[in-house]
Amino acid sequence: MIYEIRTYQLKPGSLAEVEKRFGAGYESRKKYSPLAAFWHTEIGPLNEIVHVWPYADMAERTRVRAEAAKDPNWPPKTAEFIVHMQSEVVVPFPFVPALQPGTMGPIFEMRYYTIKAGTLPDLIKRWEGAVPARIKLSPLALAGHVEFGEANRYIHVWAYESLDQRAAIRNKAREMGVWPPPGGGDSLLTQANKILLPSSFSPLQ
Repeated sequence: MIYEIRTYQLKPGSLAEVEKRFGAGYESRKKYSPLAAFWHTEIGPLNEIVHVWPYADMAERTRVRAEAAKDPNWPPKTAEFIVHMQSEVVVPFPFVPALQPGTMGPIFEMRYYTIKAGTLPDLIKRWEGAVPARIKLSPLALAGHVEFGEANRYIHVWAYESLDQRAAIRNKAREMGVWPPPGGGDSLLTQANKILLPSSFSPLQ
């Protein structure tokens, strides 16, 4: 399983119209493969949409995208509003469950970290030992490393009921000593995050 995370920066004031057109276009696109999640930024880089597409592998991604491109209703007519587009293919950590439709948020925090080259195997090992205790406090929607895109980067997405709950759970995790995973701090190069909200048509809410 892989996930393609596509992030589009939009012109200010266009978000509502983009989501409307995207939602209409998705009614045709989902015949070819399902969307896992569709979010827009609430805190962090503004005027962004983030859509997550699951595929069995790169071959399926290529085939599905070629088929969908022949559909007259896809891609949605949003090009006039797009300032910048970015695509990353993420391979989920082996111990993270697949994204499933349902209610998990509605607050999602996406965190993206850059690490030193060669440190990914150790990171995965440390995460595998720590995640079971952490997800007892709040759900982990997705975690994995970037296979195609920015090198030496991994992404993790956590779900919360509210921003207040997020703050309380993060404090509790630190107090309990269950998160962040022990060690590995010297392998981190950069850290960033953003708060996301789901669109009305997102399978993951």
